[in-house]
Amino acid sequence: MNSVAKGKLYLVPAPLDFGCDTQAPLQDVMPLGTIQIAAQLSHWICENAKSTRAYLKRINELQPLSHPVQAQQIQELPREVHKKGDHGGNFDAKPLLAAALQGQNIGLVSEAGMPAIADPGSSVVRAAHDLGLQVIALTGPMSLMLALASSGLSGQNFAFVGYLPQDGGERSQRIRELESLALKTGQTQLFIETPYRNTALLQALLQTLQGNTRLALSCGLTLDKSWSRSALASSWKRDKPSAPLDLPTVFCIGR
Repeated sequence: MNSVAKGKLYLVPAPLDFGCDTQAPLQDVMPLGTIQIAAQLSHWICENAKSTRAYLKRINELQPLSHPVQAQQIQELPREVHKKGDHGGNFDAKPLLAAALQGQNIGLVSEAGMPAIADPGSSVVRAAHDLGLQVIALTGPMSLMLALASSGLSGQNFAFVGYLPQDGGERSQRIRELESLALKTGQTQLFIETPYRNTALLQALLQTLQGNTRLALSCGLTLDKSWSRSALASSWKRDKPSAPLDLPTVFCIGR
């Protein structure tokens, strides 16, 4: 008797407008091929089931789902994976992939952008490889790459360092460390912050960075209100942005 063919794990990007007041038209930011594949899936692993259902409703408006939203099998990653990260941890994601071993394709999705990059999901991808499943990353928006391309900084040597410390002293120390690394090696440093802390982070950067360090911000990527600016820190200090910083923003520093 032939064994059941294993399903595949699809990494499904999501729009970058999660939590924003306005949404970009899905067809403007997601390739048709990605939408079509997502519409055929009925099993999901996600950060948040509610936001995943909302995303599926947006997909359904363009491409009818193979199963109604209420019939989708949606599993959430554990809260500790969100809080502490899942790379190199002790979380075993293999049970989440049981349906793939029975021949079902599964989608992995985060709340914005590409899952497993600046978001949970790497444990699921590792588990899929360990189980012999094919892993397929679909095309879609990824804020880090869009911001890097818009920055004018080195795209040949770069690092994403996540969030900076919230404590003022620790944050300034971390900024100095990243600046030193960027100026010494030419490696662009990318980081993010919760939108309501963006202004405080920008103020800390302008207080800490040397005048000849280049600072780039990309705010509200893919939205109508999006903007990007790249200039020396000395220029930022003379001409602070008048545009709001209340949308998801990627910060880059380098030379």
